[in-house]
Amino acid sequence: MERLTFTQDEKRTAIDLARKLRASVGGLISRDDERNVFKCLKAAISGETMGRDVFGLNPIVSSLQTAAIAVDEIGLKRDGVLAILLYPTASDNDDIRQTFGENVARIIHGLCKIQELYKKSPVIESENFRNLLLSFAEDMRVILIMIADRVNLMRQIRDTENTEAKTEVSDEASYLYAPLAHKLGLYKLKSELEDLSLKYLEHDAYYMIKDKLNATKKSRDAYIERFIAPIDEKLKAAGFKFHMKGRTKSIHSIWQKMKKQQCAFEGVYDLFAIRIILDSPVELEKVQCWQVFAIITDMYQPNPKRMRDWLSVPKSNGYESLHITVLGPENKWVEVQIRTERMDEIAERGLAAHWRYKGVKGESGLDEWLNSIRTALENKDDLQVIDQFKMDLYEDEVFVFTPKGDLMKFPKGATVLDFAYRVHSNIGDHCTGAKINDKVVTFRHILKNGDQVEIMTSANQKPKQEWLNIVKTSRAKAKVRMALKDMMVKDGAYAKEMFERRLKNRKIEFDESTVSHLIKKLGFKEANDFYRRMADGTLDVNDVIEKYQEILQHDNNALPQQPTRSAEGFNYENPNEELARSSDDVLVIDRNLKGVDYSLAKCCHPIYGDDVFGFVTVNGGIKIHRKDCPNAPELRKRFGYRIVKARWSGKGSSQYSTTLKIIGNDDIGIVNNITSIISKEEKIMMRSINIDSHDGLFSGNLVVNVEDTSRLEQLIKKLRNVKGVKQIIRI
Repeated sequence: MERLTFTQDEKRTAIDLARKLRASVGGLISRDDERNVFKCLKAAISGETMGRDVFGLNPIVSSLQTAAIAVDEIGLKRDGVLAILLYPTASDNDDIRQTFGENVARIIHGLCKIQELYKKSPVIESENFRNLLLSFAEDMRVILIMIADRVNLMRQIRDTENTEAKTEVSDEASYLYAPLAHKLGLYKLKSELEDLSLKYLEHDAYYMIKDKLNATKKSRDAYIERFIAPIDEKLKAAGFKFHMKGRTKSIHSIWQKMKKQQCAFEGVYDLFAIRIILDSPVELEKVQCWQVFAIITDMYQPNPKRMRDWLSVPKSNGYESLHITVLGPENKWVEVQIRTERMDEIAERGLAAHWRYKGVKGESGLDEWLNSIRTALENKDDLQVIDQFKMDLYEDEVFVFTPKGDLMKFPKGATVLDFAYRVHSNIGDHCTGAKINDKVVTFRHILKNGDQVEIMTSANQKPKQEWLNIVKTSRAKAKVRMALKDMMVKDGAYAKEMFERRLKNRKIEFDESTVSHLIKKLGFKEANDFYRRMADGTLDVNDVIEKYQEILQHDNNALPQQPTRSAEGFNYENPNEELARSSDDVLVIDRNLKGVDYSLAKCCHPIYGDDVFGFVTVNGGIKIHRKDCPNAPELRKRFGYRIVKARWSGKGSSQYSTTLKIIGNDDIGIVNNITSIISKEEKIMMRSINIDSHDGLFSGNLVVNVEDTSRLEQLIKKLRNVKGVKQIIRI
């Protein structure tokens, strides 16, 4: 680095700035401070550790200019000014602390930390970078100095030949520093940053608007005088205490409105606004504002579409005002803003003023914290209060960089694995760790503010159950669960295919119902668990096949041996299983009649648990029908007077015959599978099965004896799971 030399102009500028700075800060900076600063600067120049920036600007002159802005526009005093002047020296922080104090050292440390962030090539347009910047600034003066420095830089680079760097700096001013200045209530600096960034980024648009504003200034000022003269007269006559002022929009604001409304400069109605500010007691504020509103709308025709009432319902940031656009002389539209002194201070100084009037603190988080700083700055008698502020914002959040400089926000405690799943599910599933600031860490590593994270993956890596305890974000947990579920399905499908192949190799029939029986016997509730254990080797496949054969042989012996065949023309009758209804099931007839003789209707075959009703027959007996019996509507319609209530009351051991109609594909083994399931059910006996098939489909009736509807429903559910069965209907 070449030794820094001063031109004659730079020497004169530096001396002049130093004198003005001494006058501005008064006696807060001692002669000892001045001597020590000069000593540090001289050492830095002699040691060749200080050089010009990319624009060729002298860093010492720039720091003096920045200090002047920080003092005059923001209100910083001794510690802030010394930090600005010493930062370019890159001096040892311990020496700074001993010579100038803890506060100065802390500010310089904050500026250095943020400078490190910039080396990671961040995407500064993101809200996340703004938040990260704030979280790095342990002392709020760091942010204020950065804003002042950017304002100064934007003022100095007008004629630079380094257009690429100029564009980058202007982009940052627009996306980052202007919003920060706005948050802090530094509206003048915010407008200057926006206007200068527009000037450098969109040169033609800036000068087009500026030229038109200059061309119309005299006529605009004269028009404002003509417009407000009668208003001034009327309001004074009505006894109001007030003052009025005209405000021209900033060039940046006009350009934004032109783009938003897609109109020319002449199409922007509110190039300026007339502001009427009342000196009103708080209890009369609203009344007097509406009175002024009435006077103005009596004088000039209002545009109802452009009326804004932020008096009745203030904006979320505390802004209160009445806005009305009226048709003034020469048929020109003019915006009039009506507010009180209190409302105007809130409008000019932001939320800090609002909270000061309310006497309460605002919402927790960014706005309250930033504006509390603004409140301290506004208190000219107590500027040192700002030295006490520490950064406690975002204590529950961390901001980290991708390798490309994008920023991501995570909750505090989030790990590398959370980051990996945020990037992509596939990256998360195969994550083995990461490189953070060029250091290799595990996927359990907890992320810290400002980390630059590069995920490492391996094709052999797979999600594990314990990962659910490592990730902190709900998004990552959901993705881990999904990956585990997919693995279970894939492993289960693989194990099932392997099991079927092994059976086929041994020439053993694969039977779904036997497998279901086996799964239950081995103590598994879900088939997926069974197959997964087989896939990971917990269950030995050979042992499983032996148990499967035992169950298959037992089940096949439970019924008369049937050859494996299709459903075509299949009939089975079991003469040994006659239905004998015992009388221990209790049916209550009408209201409380028990023990009444009844019979079950053969049209609908009711069983215990069905919703039923009684029908008194001609010979006086009672037939019990299901409420959904196909004959029920006709019976109710024609013989409603013979219908009696009935309900099941006590359960005994009675069994009932019921018929199921089964429809499905005529596959080899379908009958065996159906009869096998029935044989395994306790307290269910098959009386007959008659099936016929045609064109690859079968249909038939299955008559079984069951105890009640719950057992029947379980049976139907299992039969529906048999491969090939399409429909089961109780008849």
